[in-house]
Amino acid sequence: MIYTVTFNPSLDYIVSVDDFMLGRVNRTRTEIIYPGGKGINVSMVLKNLGHDSHALGFMAGFTGQEIVRLLDEWGVQSDFIRVEQGISRINVKLRSNEESEINGQGPAIAEEHIRQLYQQLDRLEDGDVLVLAGSIPDVMPDDIYMDIMKHLSSKKLHIIVDATRDLLVNVLPYHPFLIKPNNHELGEVFGVELEDAAKLQERGARNVLVSMAGDGAVLLTEDGQRFESMPPKGKVVNSVGAGDSMVAGFLAGYMEEHDYAKAFYMGLCAGSASAFSEELATRDEVLALMHSIGK
Repeated sequence: MIYTVTFNPSLDYIVSVDDFMLGRVNRTRTEIIYPGGKGINVSMVLKNLGHDSHALGFMAGFTGQEIVRLLDEWGVQSDFIRVEQGISRINVKLRSNEESEINGQGPAIAEEHIRQLYQQLDRLEDGDVLVLAGSIPDVMPDDIYMDIMKHLSSKKLHIIVDATRDLLVNVLPYHPFLIKPNNHELGEVFGVELEDAAKLQERGARNVLVSMAGDGAVLLTEDGQRFESMPPKGKVVNSVGAGDSMVAGFLAGYMEEHDYAKAFYMGLCAGSASAFSEELATRDEVLALMHSIGK
Protein backbone atom coordinates (compact mmCIF):
# COMPACT_ATOMS: atom_id res chain seq x y z
CA MET A 1 0.00 0.00 0.00
CA ILE A 2 1.05 3.57 -0.65
CA TYR A 3 0.68 6.09 2.19
CA THR A 4 1.05 9.84 1.94
CA VAL A 5 1.49 12.21 4.87
CA THR A 6 0.41 15.86 4.71
CA PHE A 7 1.11 17.70 7.95
CA ASN A 8 -0.62 20.92 6.93
CA PRO A 9 -3.40 20.14 4.41
CA SER A 10 -5.55 22.88 2.98
CA LEU A 11 -8.51 23.84 0.94
CA ASP A 12 -7.06 25.45 -2.15
CA TYR A 13 -9.31 28.21 -3.46
CA ILE A 14 -8.07 28.83 -7.00
CA VAL A 15 -9.48 31.91 -8.70
CA SER A 16 -8.82 33.51 -12.08
CA VAL A 17 -9.23 37.27 -12.41
CA ASP A 18 -8.76 39.28 -15.58
CA ASP A 19 -6.33 42.17 -15.00
CA PHE A 20 -6.30 42.01 -11.20
CA MET A 21 -5.85 45.46 -9.64
CA LEU A 22 -4.89 46.24 -6.04
CA GLY A 23 -7.28 48.49 -4.13
CA ARG A 24 -10.21 47.72 -6.42
CA VAL A 25 -13.14 45.31 -6.39
CA ASN A 26 -12.14 42.44 -8.71
CA ARG A 27 -14.54 39.85 -10.11
CA THR A 28 -13.49 36.23 -10.61
CA ARG A 29 -13.69 34.61 -14.02
CA THR A 30 -13.34 31.04 -12.74
CA GLU A 31 -13.25 29.43 -9.30
CA ILE A 32 -12.07 25.96 -8.25
CA ILE A 33 -11.83 24.45 -4.76
CA TYR A 34 -9.52 21.49 -4.21
CA PRO A 35 -8.17 19.63 -1.21
CA GLY A 36 -4.53 20.73 -1.14
CA GLY A 37 -1.15 19.97 0.32
CA LYS A 38 1.70 18.12 -1.36
CA GLY A 39 0.93 14.66 0.02
CA ILE A 40 -2.75 15.05 -0.81
CA ASN A 41 -1.87 16.11 -4.36
CA VAL A 42 0.27 12.99 -4.73
CA SER A 43 -2.65 10.82 -3.57
CA MET A 44 -5.08 12.52 -5.96
CA VAL A 45 -2.82 12.15 -9.00
CA LEU A 46 -2.05 8.55 -8.06
CA LYS A 47 -5.79 7.89 -8.08
CA ASN A 48 -6.06 9.49 -11.54
CA LEU A 49 -3.24 7.21 -12.69
CA GLY A 50 -5.01 4.11 -11.39
CA HIS A 51 -3.20 3.58 -8.06
CA ASP A 52 -4.82 3.60 -4.64
CA SER A 53 -3.18 5.25 -1.68
CA HIS A 54 -4.04 6.13 1.89
CA ALA A 55 -3.78 9.80 2.88
CA LEU A 56 -2.64 10.55 6.44
CA GLY A 57 -2.14 13.82 8.30
CA PHE A 58 -4.05 16.27 10.45
CA MET A 59 -7.37 18.08 9.97
CA ALA A 60 -9.37 20.59 12.01
CA GLY A 61 -12.67 22.42 11.87
CA PHE A 62 -15.13 22.78 9.02
CA THR A 63 -12.34 23.13 6.47
CA GLY A 64 -10.85 19.84 7.62
CA GLN A 65 -14.20 18.13 7.23
CA GLU A 66 -14.48 19.51 3.70
CA ILE A 67 -11.00 18.24 2.82
CA VAL A 68 -12.02 14.73 3.91
CA ARG A 69 -15.32 14.98 2.01
CA LEU A 70 -13.63 16.09 -1.20
CA LEU A 71 -11.02 13.34 -0.97
CA ASP A 72 -13.77 10.77 -0.48
CA GLU A 73 -15.54 12.21 -3.54
CA TRP A 74 -12.26 11.84 -5.45
CA GLY A 75 -11.98 8.21 -4.36
CA VAL A 76 -8.96 8.71 -2.09
CA GLN A 77 -8.98 6.92 1.26
CA SER A 78 -7.97 9.07 4.21
CA ASP A 79 -7.46 8.71 7.93
CA PHE A 80 -6.68 12.20 9.20
CA ILE A 81 -6.15 12.86 12.88
CA ARG A 82 -8.64 15.41 14.18
CA VAL A 83 -7.12 18.47 15.86
CA GLU A 84 -9.34 20.41 18.27
CA GLN A 85 -7.82 23.90 18.11
CA GLY A 86 -7.96 25.97 14.94
CA ILE A 87 -9.02 25.03 11.43
CA SER A 88 -7.29 23.45 8.47
CA ARG A 89 -5.95 26.27 6.35
CA ILE A 90 -7.43 27.89 3.28
CA ASN A 91 -4.90 28.78 0.60
CA VAL A 92 -5.88 31.34 -2.02
CA LYS A 93 -4.26 30.93 -5.44
CA LEU A 94 -4.83 33.99 -7.63
CA ARG A 95 -4.27 33.68 -11.36
CA SER A 96 -4.17 36.91 -13.30
CA ASN A 97 -1.38 38.72 -15.14
CA GLU A 98 0.83 37.04 -12.54
CA GLU A 99 0.24 34.13 -10.14
CA SER A 100 -0.01 35.04 -6.45
CA GLU A 101 -0.69 32.94 -3.37
CA ILE A 102 -1.91 33.61 0.16
CA ASN A 103 -1.40 30.56 2.39
CA GLY A 104 -3.09 30.08 5.76
CA GLN A 105 -1.37 28.93 8.93
CA GLY A 106 -3.20 25.76 9.94
CA PRO A 107 -4.28 24.34 13.32
CA ALA A 108 -2.31 23.87 16.54
CA ILE A 109 -0.88 20.33 16.48
CA ALA A 110 0.02 18.94 19.91
CA GLU A 111 2.34 16.14 21.03
CA GLU A 112 -0.69 13.90 21.50
CA HIS A 113 -1.58 14.25 17.81
CA ILE A 114 1.99 13.43 16.73
CA ARG A 115 1.89 10.29 18.90
CA GLN A 116 -1.31 9.24 17.15
CA LEU A 117 0.41 9.66 13.79
CA TYR A 118 3.29 7.43 14.89
CA GLN A 119 0.76 4.81 15.97
CA GLN A 120 -0.68 4.89 12.46
CA LEU A 121 2.77 4.62 10.89
CA ASP A 122 3.58 1.62 13.08
CA ARG A 123 0.98 -0.32 11.06
CA LEU A 124 2.97 -0.01 7.85
CA GLU A 125 4.36 -3.30 6.56
CA ASP A 126 7.47 -4.31 4.65
CA GLY A 127 7.11 -3.33 1.00
CA ASP A 128 4.80 -0.38 1.67
CA VAL A 129 5.53 3.06 0.23
CA LEU A 130 5.48 6.21 2.36
CA VAL A 131 5.47 9.71 0.86
CA LEU A 132 6.51 12.56 3.17
CA ALA A 133 5.80 15.77 1.31
CA GLY A 134 5.56 19.47 1.93
CA SER A 135 6.02 21.97 4.70
CA ILE A 136 5.16 21.48 8.34
CA PRO A 137 3.41 23.83 10.76
CA ASP A 138 5.64 26.19 12.75
CA VAL A 139 4.71 24.41 15.98
CA MET A 140 6.38 21.19 14.85
CA PRO A 141 10.12 20.36 14.97
CA ASP A 142 11.99 20.67 11.68
CA ASP A 143 13.49 17.20 12.15
CA ILE A 144 10.10 15.45 12.14
CA TYR A 145 10.73 13.74 8.79
CA MET A 146 14.08 12.45 10.07
CA ASP A 147 12.43 11.20 13.27
CA ILE A 148 9.80 9.34 11.26
CA MET A 149 12.43 7.65 9.09
CA LYS A 150 14.48 6.76 12.17
CA HIS A 151 11.37 5.37 13.88
CA LEU A 152 10.57 3.21 10.85
CA SER A 153 14.15 2.17 10.05
CA SER A 154 13.56 -1.46 11.04
CA LYS A 155 10.91 -1.83 8.31
CA LYS A 156 11.69 -2.40 4.63
CA LEU A 157 9.82 0.60 3.26
CA HIS A 158 10.20 2.76 0.17
CA ILE A 159 10.18 6.28 1.61
CA ILE A 160 9.91 9.29 -0.68
CA VAL A 161 10.70 12.77 0.65
CA ASP A 162 9.67 15.93 -1.18
CA ALA A 163 10.70 18.79 1.08
CA THR A 164 13.13 21.68 1.37
CA ARG A 165 16.15 22.71 3.44
CA ASP A 166 16.54 20.95 6.81
CA LEU A 167 13.49 18.75 6.30
CA LEU A 168 15.27 17.28 3.29
CA VAL A 169 18.89 17.32 4.45
CA ASN A 170 18.12 15.67 7.79
CA VAL A 171 16.69 12.52 6.19
CA LEU A 172 19.68 11.73 3.98
CA PRO A 173 21.53 9.52 6.52
CA TYR A 174 18.43 7.25 6.59
CA HIS A 175 18.67 6.55 2.83
CA PRO A 176 15.29 7.59 1.44
CA PHE A 177 14.26 5.69 -1.66
CA LEU A 178 13.66 8.94 -3.54
CA ILE A 179 14.04 12.65 -2.92
CA LYS A 180 12.72 15.31 -5.30
CA PRO A 181 14.31 18.71 -4.89
CA ASN A 182 14.07 21.33 -7.59
CA ASN A 183 17.15 23.11 -8.87
CA HIS A 184 16.53 26.15 -6.65
CA GLU A 185 16.21 23.94 -3.56
CA LEU A 186 19.55 22.38 -4.41
CA GLY A 187 20.93 25.89 -4.30
CA GLU A 188 19.54 26.32 -0.79
CA VAL A 189 21.34 23.16 0.33
CA PHE A 190 24.73 23.70 -1.30
CA GLY A 191 24.87 27.45 -1.83
CA VAL A 192 24.83 27.13 -5.62
CA GLU A 193 22.26 26.07 -8.17
CA LEU A 194 23.10 22.57 -9.34
CA GLU A 195 21.75 20.53 -12.21
CA ASP A 196 23.69 17.54 -10.95
CA ALA A 197 22.37 15.96 -7.77
CA ALA A 198 25.29 13.60 -7.12
CA LYS A 199 26.11 15.27 -3.80
CA LEU A 200 22.72 14.28 -2.41
CA GLN A 201 23.40 10.68 -3.37
CA GLU A 202 26.80 10.87 -1.70
CA ARG A 203 25.02 11.96 1.48
CA GLY A 204 22.61 9.01 1.44
CA ALA A 205 19.70 9.39 -0.99
CA ARG A 206 19.17 6.29 -3.12
CA ASN A 207 17.53 8.05 -6.06
CA VAL A 208 17.43 11.78 -6.75
CA LEU A 209 14.85 13.34 -9.06
CA VAL A 210 15.50 17.02 -9.77
CA SER A 211 12.72 19.10 -11.32
CA MET A 212 13.84 22.12 -13.33
CA ALA A 213 10.51 23.57 -14.52
CA GLY A 214 10.86 24.56 -18.19
CA ASP A 215 14.27 22.89 -18.38
CA GLY A 216 12.82 19.46 -17.66
CA ALA A 217 14.19 17.04 -15.08
CA VAL A 218 17.16 14.86 -14.15
CA LEU A 219 17.12 11.49 -12.40
CA LEU A 220 20.14 9.84 -10.79
CA THR A 221 19.41 6.24 -9.80
CA GLU A 222 20.94 4.02 -7.17
CA ASP A 223 22.24 1.64 -9.86
CA GLY A 224 24.25 4.38 -11.60
CA GLN A 225 21.85 5.37 -14.36
CA ARG A 226 21.23 8.98 -15.35
CA PHE A 227 18.14 10.19 -17.17
CA GLU A 228 17.69 13.74 -18.38
CA SER A 229 15.02 15.25 -20.57
CA MET A 230 13.37 18.50 -21.55
CA PRO A 231 9.62 18.55 -20.80
CA PRO A 232 6.99 17.85 -23.45
CA LYS A 233 5.85 20.89 -25.40
CA GLY A 234 2.74 22.66 -24.17
CA LYS A 235 1.35 25.87 -22.69
CA VAL A 236 1.74 26.22 -18.94
CA VAL A 237 -1.56 27.35 -17.41
CA ASN A 238 -1.21 26.10 -13.84
CA SER A 239 1.85 25.57 -11.66
CA VAL A 240 -0.09 24.26 -8.65
CA GLY A 241 0.59 20.58 -8.04
CA ALA A 242 3.01 20.06 -10.94
CA GLY A 243 5.89 18.92 -8.71
CA ASP A 244 3.58 16.66 -6.72
CA SER A 245 2.29 15.20 -9.98
CA MET A 246 5.89 14.40 -10.95
CA VAL A 247 6.29 12.43 -7.71
CA ALA A 248 3.01 10.59 -8.31
CA GLY A 249 3.91 9.83 -11.92
CA PHE A 250 7.35 8.53 -10.95
CA LEU A 251 5.83 6.34 -8.26
CA ALA A 252 3.10 5.02 -10.56
CA GLY A 253 5.64 4.18 -13.27
CA TYR A 254 7.94 2.47 -10.81
CA MET A 255 5.12 0.46 -9.20
CA GLU A 256 3.91 -0.74 -12.59
CA GLU A 257 7.20 -1.99 -14.05
CA HIS A 258 9.97 -1.41 -11.47
CA ASP A 259 11.83 0.33 -14.27
CA TYR A 260 13.54 3.65 -13.63
CA ALA A 261 13.22 4.82 -17.23
CA LYS A 262 9.44 4.28 -17.16
CA ALA A 263 9.25 5.98 -13.76
CA PHE A 264 11.26 9.00 -14.91
CA TYR A 265 9.33 9.69 -18.09
CA MET A 266 5.96 9.06 -16.47
CA GLY A 267 6.93 11.49 -13.71
CA LEU A 268 8.12 14.09 -16.21
CA CYS A 269 4.92 13.82 -18.23
CA ALA A 270 2.63 13.78 -15.18
CA GLY A 271 4.18 17.02 -13.96
CA SER A 272 3.77 18.55 -17.41
CA ALA A 273 0.18 17.33 -17.77
CA SER A 274 -0.81 19.09 -14.56
CA ALA A 275 1.04 22.23 -15.63
CA PHE A 276 -0.79 22.24 -18.97
CA SER A 277 -4.24 21.85 -17.39
CA GLU A 278 -6.52 23.71 -14.98
CA GLU A 279 -6.79 20.44 -13.06
CA LEU A 280 -4.47 17.66 -11.95
CA ALA A 281 -3.07 15.22 -14.50
CA THR A 282 -5.15 12.31 -15.74
CA ARG A 283 -3.73 9.03 -17.02
CA ASP A 284 -4.88 9.70 -20.59
CA GLU A 285 -3.13 13.08 -20.57
CA VAL A 286 0.07 11.57 -19.18
CA LEU A 287 0.15 8.73 -21.70
CA ALA A 288 -0.51 11.16 -24.54
CA LEU A 289 2.48 13.29 -23.51
CA MET A 290 4.66 10.19 -23.17
CA HIS A 291 3.69 9.21 -26.70
CA SER A 292 4.53 12.72 -27.93
CA ILE A 293 8.13 12.36 -26.72
CA GLY A 294 8.43 8.80 -28.00
CA LYS A 295 8.15 6.97 -24.65
